[in-house]
Amino acid sequence: MAGQFERHPFLLTAQDVARALGTDLERGLSSTQVAQLQEKYPPNELDIGGAIPWYKIFLKQLFNAMILVLFFAMALSFAVNDWVEGGVLLFVIVLNVSIGFYQEYGAEKKMDALRALSAPSATVLRDGRTQVIPNAEVVPGDVVILKMGDTVPADVRLFEAMNLAADEQSLTGESVPVEKIVEHLEDEELGIGDRINIAYGTTTVRKGRGRGVVISTGMQTEVGKIAASTAKKHRKAGRSMNYKKYGKRQPVIGLTRRIYDFVGKFLGLTEGTPLQIKLSKLAYTLFGCALLLAVVVFAVNKFHVPNEVIIYAISTGIAIIPESLVAVLTITMVVAVTVMRKANVVIRDLSALEALGGVTNICSDKTGTLTQGAMIVRKVWIPSKSIYTVKDSKHPSNPTEGTVTFSEDVDQDQEAEKRDFDQERSAAVLKFDVPNEKLYPSKSKAQSEKEATMNPNLEAFLLSAALCNLATVRHEPKPQDGLPEWQVTGEPTEIALQVFAHRFQKGKRVLEAEGWKQVAEFPFDSSIKRMSVIYNGPNIDHSMVFTKGAVERVLDLCSTVGIGDAQEPMTDAYKERILKQMDVFASQGQRVLAIASRPWEGKYTEKSARENHEDDEALRNRVESNLTLLGLAGIYDPPRKETTPAIAECSTAGIKVHMLTGDHPATAEAIAKEVGIIPRNLSILGHDVANAIVQKASDFDKLSDAEIDALPELPLVLARCAPDTKTRMIEALRRRSAYMAMTGDGVNDAPSLSRADVGIAMGSGSDVAKSAAKIVLTDDKFNSIVAAIREGRRMFDNIQKFILHLLACNVGEVILLICGLGFQDQSGFSVFPISPLEILWINMVTSSFPAFGLGREQASREVMRKPPHDRKQGVFTHQILVDMLVYGLLMGTLSLMTFVIIIYGVNDGQLGVDCNREFSDACVPVFRARATVFAELTWLILISAWEFKDIRRSLFRLKPNNNSKFPLFKDVYENRFLFWAVVIGALSVFPVVYIPVVNTNVFKHTGISWEWSLAVAATIVYVAGMELWKMAKRHFKLLEDAAVVRGAFSQGSEENGQKFHRAISVGSLKSWRSIGKSHTGETRASTKEKKDASPV
Repeated sequence: MAGQFERHPFLLTAQDVARALGTDLERGLSSTQVAQLQEKYPPNELDIGGAIPWYKIFLKQLFNAMILVLFFAMALSFAVNDWVEGGVLLFVIVLNVSIGFYQEYGAEKKMDALRALSAPSATVLRDGRTQVIPNAEVVPGDVVILKMGDTVPADVRLFEAMNLAADEQSLTGESVPVEKIVEHLEDEELGIGDRINIAYGTTTVRKGRGRGVVISTGMQTEVGKIAASTAKKHRKAGRSMNYKKYGKRQPVIGLTRRIYDFVGKFLGLTEGTPLQIKLSKLAYTLFGCALLLAVVVFAVNKFHVPNEVIIYAISTGIAIIPESLVAVLTITMVVAVTVMRKANVVIRDLSALEALGGVTNICSDKTGTLTQGAMIVRKVWIPSKSIYTVKDSKHPSNPTEGTVTFSEDVDQDQEAEKRDFDQERSAAVLKFDVPNEKLYPSKSKAQSEKEATMNPNLEAFLLSAALCNLATVRHEPKPQDGLPEWQVTGEPTEIALQVFAHRFQKGKRVLEAEGWKQVAEFPFDSSIKRMSVIYNGPNIDHSMVFTKGAVERVLDLCSTVGIGDAQEPMTDAYKERILKQMDVFASQGQRVLAIASRPWEGKYTEKSARENHEDDEALRNRVESNLTLLGLAGIYDPPRKETTPAIAECSTAGIKVHMLTGDHPATAEAIAKEVGIIPRNLSILGHDVANAIVQKASDFDKLSDAEIDALPELPLVLARCAPDTKTRMIEALRRRSAYMAMTGDGVNDAPSLSRADVGIAMGSGSDVAKSAAKIVLTDDKFNSIVAAIREGRRMFDNIQKFILHLLACNVGEVILLICGLGFQDQSGFSVFPISPLEILWINMVTSSFPAFGLGREQASREVMRKPPHDRKQGVFTHQILVDMLVYGLLMGTLSLMTFVIIIYGVNDGQLGVDCNREFSDACVPVFRARATVFAELTWLILISAWEFKDIRRSLFRLKPNNNSKFPLFKDVYENRFLFWAVVIGALSVFPVVYIPVVNTNVFKHTGISWEWSLAVAATIVYVAGMELWKMAKRHFKLLEDAAVVRGAFSQGSEENGQKFHRAISVGSLKSWRSIGKSHTGETRASTKEKKDASPV
């Protein structure tokens, strides 16, 4: 922070701050001072990082684990002058690197459009004159002039504020604008959201005007500090080399671990997403296997290694390495990224999408993410015991959407019988998550609510709410430039009241058109938390005072309640009743305002004493006295309509949603209940769990890491969150082996976005948040996150399918080649059962395109009904590994039997001489056998692609609900790319086998005739073997996916949603089971779900 402040500027007077900065509050800085300060301080810009340089993206793609292995194989091929194989491998490397570089570089270019400064210009006072300068030229000590609509250029200590309020939602998460003052504060422990004499950089002025002196710029502002913490690298524990602190051995230990981290990062073994690490390990494992196979080849030849033996060894290496894997994987990701881009999801990091498939927890901000970030009047209480409720309205600015119902208020003294939660938790009368008002409905609720109609009490309330209001609501029947039909301006709370008045055609414009004319205004004052206006009305001979504000502040000024014959004096008992009603609204997540009015004696003629503040204050006190309370308004920030279904889908998929917000605890808890993050009735949970899942950040921050780890459940709702609280929550989840995504839009979300495994920023959010995230949602919708997770899971499943397809092929080829070492000709050299170029053709041409097709498979019905994949196993689950060995063994055995039948069954074991190099009459049997094995292996691999559309269901019945007698053709034709890849690949065998010269000189095989029957028969046997293995897995429930682990309740539950609300009795168990299945969409696997609480 600039200047030498003895205490933080919010604790000092404005004069003390100006003195420390050497500035004049009346004239601002001089030109000489500005020049000196610009040399001393860097430009007023946020260093949020630009695009990643192209060469870093290129090197990242080039030093991929699989690419390094392919480099080694290519170098070895060129070393023995095998130019064809080396050239093909070089082509594979170039293809893989090019695709990955193109996609990631394109994503970074797209993000450049999102990186821009928030405040391009600022109005400052210099040399006694007002100047408009670029935001970057603002320096500490500048006097900044602020007005409504301005973006604050830097952190400013205010010394003048006229009805000034700033929107600090991007910084603190609070959607309600903060009223500013100029007086210094006393409490040194105040958080940034409570330092109301400071205007923060990048926030916007929602109303009023003011002036202030800049106390910090650029990265020294509060926003800059958050941006710096986002970019800061966090060293792992145990890497310090400080021997004074940790002992003499620590430098050696720290250096060793740092070297391990560097090597692991370079090889891709310690950093990256789970899939990246797994594929890196696969690459090096296959590389080790290739070396081992090479040793086997050399050993069989007694370590006499002429070029022929080296070529055979390279062939085994090529056979075990899936050369097209990186290309197929990258292209599959590119397709997924393209799909998500059309669905308003921008993927900044290519690996982020597959990481979504493993997400176990989502840590989400509330305002603007789970909710709309706008206010709406939800309930209105009128002193005549009337409750007005707005229903089915999800667009806060549209007064024509939804309905308003009317019901009688229940007498506060007639409290419902309290529920015995301990008794309800007993097995005899187990209750589900039943809201209290549903289990014990009041008499008024038992009756149907009526549609609201105008009456004198409601009209008086609407008159005051509409006129004591600065917001505007305008209807545009033909909106332009994509603007909404109903357009609003002003503060969210005032907009909400104005929209409610418009529901009854009592908006401010309508009333003013009827003759109401404003004659005075007493603006909102944060110290007294109320505002008042005075109007002259039509057909009345006196003025009217209208007031609104915080309930406690307005009640103190009221002497009566209600109007007309129902008017009553304001007694202590009545005041207590009103405060209870306020608590009821607040517990439902609503911000409560009181509306009051009074008639003025005659026409109002007094004027504000501009030069005498005390006289002006006395006038206001006289105006705001003896008021009549007209009612209470409960205003809330409504959840997005798609939020609850999205949370329910997350629950079905084994993903927990946590709400981390800066809002008031009661509001946060109420919204969490409404969207289904926590149960409406916490009594269904154990006492310790119920206390743990909803916490204030101040309580959570007091806990040590050990105490947090000892909690039975991490909080699902954290209120009043600071950035450090969010990062502590993420670290706590990580210690529980969770893989989390963090969503947010504000600057305060940036540290947790960067620390989370997957950071998801909102497109309307701050630049800092976008730069910290791996994914940006351009439409800000929570259900887009679920769509991204669904796409990530679809891609993960498809990756499993094509990896199984490619590696099963490799296993079959390796079995064939290793067994082929026993086929030795008269020279003592082993004869290829299949030639190196045939292997490359199968791996690169035959296998690649069906693998691309598998990568384009649609998501299965079960994709969001199973838990996130196990990060320790990754794509290589037990089922994939066993399937790979079973299918590879079957493929290799059939191919080997075909070779043996032709050579030994028909041609008496004629292996010729030097048949690995050239064609001769003596090599005809070997060349015919190779051609047959090549055709057979090609068809087996191609038919496998169709079989792998579902790794458990039969190819002849892929969809269980399909009533067709023979749906095979329809099912395989559904993925047209895969269909034609298989068909064209199968037909391509014929030209490869029969084209003269190419067949004998390149592929080392020749034309065949009767041998086609062996290839066809082997294909039929292979399909039968695969179907029998799938049937065995289904019948004996072998290698099934894990079930979704559920806790005591399902998130996303609503009265009319995914969860039913009723007590269980013995007689209802059968219906309960069927209802449970229909409501949760349980599958065969999920019917065995564990009912114990999840560890995270």
